Amino acid sequence: MATIINADTSNGLKLTSDTSGEIQLQSAGTTIATVDSTGLTMASGKNLVTTGPAFSAYANAALSITGGVPTKIQMNTEEFDTNSNYDNVTNYRFTPTVAGYYQVSGSIGGSPTSAGYFFTMVYKNGSNYKSGANFPISGTYGPQSVCSSLVYLNGSTDYIELYGQAQNTNSIGGASSITFFQAFLARAA
Repeated sequence: MATIINADTSNGLKLTSDTSGEIQLQSAGTTIATVDSTGLTMASGKNLVTTGPAFSAYANAALSITGGVPTKIQMNTEEFDTNSNYDNVTNYRFTPTVAGYYQVSGSIGGSPTSAGYFFTMVYKNGSNYKSGANFPISGTYGPQSVCSSLVYLNGSTDYIELYGQAQNTNSIGGASSITFFQAFLARAA
């Protein structure tokens, strides 16, 4: 058995205790979660939902970047922005209002020209924080560069942006499947 804390729909909060060292959280008699010495276990079909900020945006048209110059990629179309923390009009940056550790990923794809090297970079507060990998050019496909990182953001002034850089002037693809920028709260501070 277990100590049961039940939010009953007719009698309010009901507490049934025992000495098992286990606690069951219930709603209307249905177990939602169990807490014991090993941690928290959610009941089958139940989720522990985080409510932190998350966004996904992409460039909806081709952009040009000058060779050898880090260029902010204007991800101007939002797929979602759960807390209105991504600016897809002016600064093209994510400034979350919840402090914590954010999983960030970005990808840019270029045209199949002689781009040479190709980088994707996550900038934090205006400086390069992490750089991504370059995938080679083929006759059909341009270079593809991705970057993924876990980054701490303070929930007030910290922000992240996505930059790209190519060896030669190149066109960045404007499609949600190849040129995108995303982040979500992985763990609150």
